[in-house]
Amino acid sequence: MMNSNSAVVPGRNVVVVGTQWGDEGKGKLVDWLTETATGVVRFQGGHNAGHTLVINGVKTALHLIPSGIMRAGVKCYIGNGVVLSVGKLFEEIAGLETAGVEVRSRLRVSEGCPLILPFHAAIDIAREAAKVKAGTEKIGTTGRGIGPAYEDKIARRALRVQDLKYPERFAAKLRELLDLHNHLLTSYLHSADMVWDDKIAGYMKDGAIQFEPVFAEAMEQAERLKPMIADVSSELNAAHKAGANLLFEGAQGTLLDIDHGTYPFVTSSNCVAGNAAAGSGVGPGLLHYVLGITKAYCTRVGGGPFPTELEWEKEGTPGWHMATVGAEKGVTTGRSRRCGWFDAALLKRSAQVNGLSGLCITKLDVLDGLTELKLCTGYELDGQTIDILPMGADEIARCTPIYETLPGWSDSSVGATRYEDLPVNAQRYLQRIQETTGVPIHIVSTSPDRDHTILVHHPYHG
Repeated sequence: MMNSNSAVVPGRNVVVVGTQWGDEGKGKLVDWLTETATGVVRFQGGHNAGHTLVINGVKTALHLIPSGIMRAGVKCYIGNGVVLSVGKLFEEIAGLETAGVEVRSRLRVSEGCPLILPFHAAIDIAREAAKVKAGTEKIGTTGRGIGPAYEDKIARRALRVQDLKYPERFAAKLRELLDLHNHLLTSYLHSADMVWDDKIAGYMKDGAIQFEPVFAEAMEQAERLKPMIADVSSELNAAHKAGANLLFEGAQGTLLDIDHGTYPFVTSSNCVAGNAAAGSGVGPGLLHYVLGITKAYCTRVGGGPFPTELEWEKEGTPGWHMATVGAEKGVTTGRSRRCGWFDAALLKRSAQVNGLSGLCITKLDVLDGLTELKLCTGYELDGQTIDILPMGADEIARCTPIYETLPGWSDSSVGATRYEDLPVNAQRYLQRIQETTGVPIHIVSTSPDRDHTILVHHPYHG
């Protein structure tokens, strides 16, 4: 592995996707790549996502706004594939502005974004509560209304950002949606019997979401949002024609994709690279390079199968080491992440559905100090050996992982910026990941800090 010194190609666009179950460290890499990019695009998900950036030792958590906002002069776009809570967007803007980051002049929000409204969160929470009451396994949603908002989109009844510009139209559509969703809440999910937090309770009466507080809040938010509303598709295509380098930032991870993930324990959108086109309004021919972000081990938040999962709550075990040293807590929810060995067979599935050009391995430094590592190369399933993750939770839950054992290392890899400075066994571990996944490693992250990055090949180079 050698550092690439070739020139940056103008008008080159890069897609960054998570290759596992999210939380792979995409935020840092997007921020790092925006040294080259002039625009960063978020193309799916909602404020259920969470990216943590550490710049000069200062930690910043982002949920809706693209990570490129931390680079002065970079334009940020929220594409039509994102479901938008306007209130949460303004909370995030306020936090960034308090920290001295200029946001409003650089942020463009697609008029096609479906809106997340209070009844979406109420339905999300009530459904999960109903599963608990029935003794069935929860999906593990964040309770922020993401799934119900996507349901409205697919059913062709969603209120969208563009509707905020027309109060009468917005009001008529809102009344219709409230009739539908309040029936579900009160008659089926028994919302009147539930205990709600103060925020949702403020919109409710007898378990039903009321029109007036929702409408009044939306109209107040609309006035503040209007200067940022844009035809993002047209702006992105114009920027590309002008020679801009664009970066498309995915949320969650491939194994949470609604089609290709561990269904039904998935999110409600397509997290794969191809959705960068549909979720932002550019043609797929403008997606030139796909960078897959993967941890040097695996983690997962929420329910669902996890073939290489370890005991991560018992002190002194490898799983506990990963959870503790890696500070494995969800950025958005604070939930503990389940931890396990690196899964190359899973990565093969991600490489296949994303068309990965290269990998970025993150959190390699977390493995410092482990004497032995295991790497999953395939599974036993129904008496047969397979080398790629099957589709769907039911099949995956029946897989028994097949492991290779590799020696660990005791020297520190923290902060390394040259490949040759890594411990020898760390280099061998990375080489084996390349061999078993079939995808070249182009970047290695050795700490959360922006500057602690090993570059093998730059995605913006031809």
